[in-house]
Amino acid sequence: MVDKTPPAQPANPIGADFTTRDPNSPAFWDERFERGFIPWDQAGVPAAFQAFAAKHVHAAVLIPGCGSAWEALWLAAQGRQVQAIDFSPAAVAAARAQLGAHAQVVEPADFFAWQPPFTPDWIYERAFLCALPKDRRTDYAQRMAELLPAGALLAGFYFLGASLKGPPFGIERDELDTLLTPYFDLIEDEPVSDSIPVFAGRERWLTWRRRAAPGT
Repeated sequence: MVDKTPPAQPANPIGADFTTRDPNSPAFWDERFERGFIPWDQAGVPAAFQAFAAKHVHAAVLIPGCGSAWEALWLAAQGRQVQAIDFSPAAVAAARAQLGAHAQVVEPADFFAWQPPFTPDWIYERAFLCALPKDRRTDYAQRMAELLPAGALLAGFYFLGASLKGPPFGIERDELDTLLTPYFDLIEDEPVSDSIPVFAGRERWLTWRRRAAPGT
């Protein structure tokens, strides 16, 4: 039987008065998780993710900025190799609570300094780039390139189009291409049919393949 109960609304409206305004700080995200204001959380596993994962069953997966980590739970329950991280202690606590016996696949970490326990075949992008302030975008591209070996994949949902404020911070398509093409080749570009309201009409599933470094 399918539960058709509408999802609960966030405890705080869009105009909520939050103390912390800097998304570079874990406290920014802690406050929102603790107050139940997580409109970016799909509370489930998107269809495009499931379809992609079905085609890459042996991939070791890294999920940065995992939030509640629904996808990590889905993979771990199938015995897949996955590691999810978030630098918000409140997000990690929420993820571990729902992962139960699989809680060990989530850990607190700063993506830009942390070293994963395995070499990822796939880094899953879901509301991570759009959570970063715009001045961290170059860091994002460089770090993805550092972590992924030649032939590995950076794949997931990208929130496109300019945003007057955020997060989520949308990115223009030409800016995204400029950001990633020094390191990656775009091999898939698909529409998204089941976006949640905060991303509706502005998401695409993109798959980028890590290019071999010059001279290798």
